[in-house]
This record gives sequence, C-alpha cells and structure tokens, in this order.
Amino acid sequence: MLVLRALGLGDLLAGVPALRALRRAFPGHELILAAPAELTPVAGATGAVDRLLPASAPGRAVPERIDWTGPPPDLAVDLHGNGPPSRRLLETLRPRRLWAFAAPDGPPWWAEEHERARWCRFLEHYGVPADPADLRLPAPPGPSPAPDAVVLHPGAGAPSRCWPVERYAAVATALRERGRRVVVTGGEGEDDLVARLAKTARLPDTDTFGGGPPFARLSALVAGAHAVISGDTGIAHLAVAHATPSVTLFGPVAPSRWGPPDDPRHRALWRPGPEEGDPHGRRTDPALLRITPADVLHAYDRLRS
Repeated sequence: MLVLRALGLGDLLAGVPALRALRRAFPGHELILAAPAELTPVAGATGAVDRLLPASAPGRAVPERIDWTGPPPDLAVDLHGNGPPSRRLLETLRPRRLWAFAAPDGPPWWAEEHERARWCRFLEHYGVPADPADLRLPAPPGPSPAPDAVVLHPGAGAPSRCWPVERYAAVATALRERGRRVVVTGGEGEDDLVARLAKTARLPDTDTFGGGPPFARLSALVAGAHAVISGDTGIAHLAVAHATPSVTLFGPVAPSRWGPPDDPRHRALWRPGPEEGDPHGRRTDPALLRITPADVLHAYDRLRS
C-alpha cells in the first residue's frame, strides 16, 4: 500500500490518525509513505509506517514523480490533497485500487473541515473506521536537553504565520522573571530568527536550538517541556502528540481547521478580522498582530488553572 502525503511535519502529525487507521485495516500490507526524507524518524514514531519513500516538492506542491519500483501497489491512497494532480501522480503507478478525494468514487471535499477529521472522514467513506483523537506519539527514548523549560518557537512555514520576535521576547522576559527557564527552537533557515529572539530576550547560547535539530532531539525537548508557545506550525502539533501543554497563536488560518483538540492542556489564540488572510503571505497576518504578549501570558497561566 502506498500513501502519498509529501508535506511537512505538522501535516504528517495531523495525518497520524488516518495512517493508523490504514495500518489496522490492512495488517497484511506493507504500508509505504511517500513523504520528505527528513520525516523518516517521524514516520517511524507513528508505529503505522513500514517504510518511507522520499518524495517532496516546494511549498505544498505535488511531487513531479515517485520513485516506485516493483509491481504496482495493491492500494494507493491520496492523503496529499483534493485535486487531480496528486491523484494523477498515483495513477501513473497503475495501482489496483486508488482512493482519492478527486477520484470518481471519492467523497466531497469540505474546505472548512479540520485537517484531522477530514482524513478520517475520507477513510470512513471507503469503509475504514478512523479516530481523529488517535494522534499521540510514544515517549522519546532519550532525555530532554532542557527539562521543564518553556519552549518558544518563533518560526513558521510563511512570514504571515510568524508573530513578531519582539513580542516573543516580551513573553520570554516575563517568564524568566517568574523563574522559568526559556529556550528557543527554530527550523532550517531560521537561525537569524532564533538569534534575534535570543539576543532581544538576553537568553544564553545554551538555551537556543536552531538549525532544525534532529527529530529525536526536538521530540525529547518538546516531550519534556513545561509548555510550548508557538505559531500554527509543526512544533505545535508535536506538543499535542506528546500531550505537552501548549499555547498556539493562529493567523491567518483558524484553529477550527488546524488547531489542537479540545483539551485544557492546549490553548488556541485567535483574533480574526473581517477577512481571512493569506497563509502563504510575506507579512505577519493582522489576526496575529491582534494577539498581545499579555494575551499569551494569560493563556499560559490558564494551562494549569
């Protein structure tokens, strides 16, 4: 069985309930996930994937090809999107069966549906029961490099989803005044962002984890954290997967589509305006700018209230 979800960390974690549902429904099949190579350890941690087949494209585009070898897959499942391009990519492999939103027998696509629920409903349409709440990851094998720290992650997939560094610094300063250790993480290409936040908040070099730390290290850091504060990006989903308390700042996309489950351990901040913004925009979305450091600290205080 080949499953296409050639997207990022948050996308893969949001797809965990669907992957596990497929694993249960087809215990005799080898489940191969077509996804970016760097997500190999994440796929392994789900307990649902037997092998990752590297496949990626810039942004959220569909890969040009999948380097599949051997006979056609018995079943190809399009968990990538709702359009013909991803369906056509899987069709080139001539699978015996193909499940896709864009297939003639596929279910309707609902644009405002939550991502986890969407793919579970998709599978249920094809007769596979799925539980959107089945998203926890096992505890990492190694210790946290900063146990019980508050993790701040200022980056995101697009500038429109990045809350200003100065506001993160204000939160960091307030938390340190309370006696909390604060550490900063960043993905590949976000070293300048991490450095700016650390400098503004006067954090020591030992409390920065930039450059896209290996998944095992990042997972251990999040699993052992006191809390995670970030925008709508992969680390927020990782906090949910490890049941780590989190405050997630949303804008321009609403938490009703990508937010955490309804759980007192997680708080979603959302200050929408009259129009929905561009999730791939080059400037911080106005919805994010309506969120203040005081809002974030209040949400943080409510995590354990």
